[in-house]
Amino acid sequence: MTDVMTEQTKLIVFQLHDKEYALEVENVRSIEKLEHITRVPKTPGYVKGVINLRGVVTPIVDLRVRFGLSSIQDTEHTRVIMVILDDKEVGLIVDAANDVLDVRTEDIEDSPDVAGVQEADYVAGVVKLDKRLLILLHLDKVLQAL
Repeated sequence: MTDVMTEQTKLIVFQLHDKEYALEVENVRSIEKLEHITRVPKTPGYVKGVINLRGVVTPIVDLRVRFGLSSIQDTEHTRVIMVILDDKEVGLIVDAANDVLDVRTEDIEDSPDVAGVQEADYVAGVVKLDKRLLILLHLDKVLQAL
């Protein structure tokens, strides 16, 4: 009898434009509705400003702008995914937060070399699930310039 343990990781799946992206759940603190953002002068265009979330002033990054995608009007589905990396908390504006999935690590493939894709530098891998293709983000690279 062979008992094969398959490694799994939990991912938060979210929507940007017409693609599904994912972050490892261990980096996600919470998912919030979009609140009033206070603009901060002389910050990069993708930094929308800061919010006061439960007494903590947190920078907010618009992932569409960060990835060079066209911006859209916020909707009732727009969410802010609060992530934490190296004790730094940052909010990421996304079009919608879709799912929490358990994914086998063997279903995560290395990032393909895609010429001309704006967000290619931020891709850690691709997750293939039936007919879905999720782009797994490299959070430290997304937040690198902050």
